[in-house]
Amino acid sequence: MTNRQVSPSYVARVEARLVALRATLAGEIPSDIREFSWEIGSGHGHFLTQFAALNPGRFCVGIDLLSDRLRKAEKKQTAASLSNLKFVKAEALEFLQCLPADIRILEVLILFPDPWPKKRHHKNRLIQSDFLDALARRMIPGGRLYFRTDYEPYLEWTCERLSAHVSWGLVPDAPWILEEKTVFQARAPSYGSLVAEFRTPTPEGRAVG
Repeated sequence: MTNRQVSPSYVARVEARLVALRATLAGEIPSDIREFSWEIGSGHGHFLTQFAALNPGRFCVGIDLLSDRLRKAEKKQTAASLSNLKFVKAEALEFLQCLPADIRILEVLILFPDPWPKKRHHKNRLIQSDFLDALARRMIPGGRLYFRTDYEPYLEWTCERLSAHVSWGLVPDAPWILEEKTVFQARAPSYGSLVAEFRTPTPEGRAVG
């Protein structure tokens, strides 16, 4: 089996996208911000707009890949006159790669991500070891990950990967950060939630909570 070759044009497109994203983040995140709350897949912005309004001293960033969703989210931010909230078009790992080196994440919110239910598509799920590694490098000690889905197998998948990761630990019975119904939550007949905490690993590989 041969490795799939990556074309030079694809590499050039990725590099151009990363350059543009770094410039966007430099312009959107104020220079005095060192910590922020992050929502991945912010959709129409319902959740993060309400969260930012209730936490005016906390800077919040939401990312999504769909321009139409981002336009609707930005309209909510503008209508609410929230200077502590920004929405950015970005993929999660590329966002982490382009984030200024001295900025850390207070908490990450992942609400109803694409579950990629077919087995051959599981590689496309957000919750993977490389993502958890990259996220851990950006979290403050004790920072939390909030995950909610209406697809039970994805909840189990996420529990397994967080439990097995040296930098993360599940927090049983932890309170949910904010109950604000999103578009996807409103459509879900039922859903499950979990909370995990970033725990700095020791040189021996043990997590310190």
